[in-house]
Amino acid sequence: MKIYPYKRLNRPITLRVTSVSLRLSDGTRDQLETTAYSTQQQAVALGIAGHTDWVSATIGLSATLPPGANAPDAAWSDLYVLAVLTDGETNVRTSMALTCDAQDGRDWSGSVELLRDDHLGRASLAVYAVGTVDGVRGRSIAETDRSWIVDTVSDEPVRGLQLDVQTTSFRKSSREWLQAYADAPWIVDTSARVPTVFVNTDVEGVIGLLDSNSSGVDSKVRDLLVAQMATDVWTAVFHGAIGDLEVEPGGGPVFPTDWQGEVLREMLPDVVPGVHVEEAMRQVHRRRTGDSGWVELQTRIHYAAIRRADATKALAYVIRSLEQMNRESET
Repeated sequence: MKIYPYKRLNRPITLRVTSVSLRLSDGTRDQLETTAYSTQQQAVALGIAGHTDWVSATIGLSATLPPGANAPDAAWSDLYVLAVLTDGETNVRTSMALTCDAQDGRDWSGSVELLRDDHLGRASLAVYAVGTVDGVRGRSIAETDRSWIVDTVSDEPVRGLQLDVQTTSFRKSSREWLQAYADAPWIVDTSARVPTVFVNTDVEGVIGLLDSNSSGVDSKVRDLLVAQMATDVWTAVFHGAIGDLEVEPGGGPVFPTDWQGEVLREMLPDVVPGVHVEEAMRQVHRRRTGDSGWVELQTRIHYAAIRRADATKALAYVIRSLEQMNRESET
């Protein structure tokens, strides 16, 4: 939790997406259906209409400030509200002032323009209420506690971590770096826009096992294999996320806004329990870049990965199934 040296509102701003439209290369506009965005997931999918020639997107917004934002005895003045669109991958940040809709100062609306050429994948959309406090202009007095995700590629408004799974021969792959891992059944690449799992078709039987629909021993082995793969993926993406943090001039890490941020929000409560995720990130960053504590943290990271992969559940299911199969074979 951040500590501010001035008075602020204690509750977050509520943000809703109310409309999404695309401007196409021929100058026309396509007003997307409401299925292009999800309030529950807090995500927008700009690829849902299947356009390959869109130039920009206009996202309509509605924001509600917590009570007291416009109180007569408020500690701030010159209140205004900004929508901020951030892309950590391209380092592009766009802000747009919203308009107050009512005299009580709580409901604001407007839109933000996203230029396709400025973004590669997922951008983060947040709203800030800003005012003059103690004579200092531009101080943030409230913000959204969780940003919306704007995915410029996806055809489904899903917030969670998206993985790309590809099957390929490591020995013959055009990606020459894969050839060094020819004896591995799978490899996780976290350097791509979306984390990618490469499954090695050179390992005999692995693809058939993963695609198996049988209900026998094969399915039990497959479930364990998938759980192990998922554990490896969660471990790899966590290290990828925590190892690629931007650092502010003062030395503090910046919470990521793309898939790295989603990974950290998922896993940090198990890696450093009992504290806010931003404080947990700072503690992990200090241990990783400091003189001690990083090795000891590996057990917690492994535990967090096991939980996300549901490895314990998969193992218990396999054990019960095998015990049942043994009892049936004895009768």
